[in-house]
Amino acid sequence: EVQLQASGGGLVQAGGSLRLSCAASGFTSDDYAIGWFRQAPGKEREFVASISRSQDITNYATFVKGRFSISRDNAKNTAYLQMNSLEPEDTAVYSCAAKDGLPSDYDLVYDFWGQGTLVTVSS
Repeated sequence: EVQLQASGGGLVQAGGSLRLSCAASGFTSDDYAIGWFRQAPGKEREFVASISRSQDITNYATFVKGRFSISRDNAKNTAYLQMNSLEPEDTAVYSCAAKDGLPSDYDLVYDFWGQGTLVTVSS
């Protein structure tokens, strides 16, 4: 069974940092892309960042503005989202997702989703 588990969320002050982790298991191949998405109350789910298997392709949402960085450690079957200079507007449930092949910023093409982790940024 393919499973993804997001963790690392919490409560931080504006300007602080968090590193989210996405642990993957159950894949028969490591040739998969990882995407991070978030959803705040009253808003639609939105793309945050994505990364290819070999880490040569990364994409970021425009609102990240250089504050976030996505990476992965294939030996550990784990992807990360380093979030710096957090703002109250970043408050949301962050979820990781996986798909075969190249990454995408379109949520519906991802086949597997993990349970989200809540990030709350106070002002």
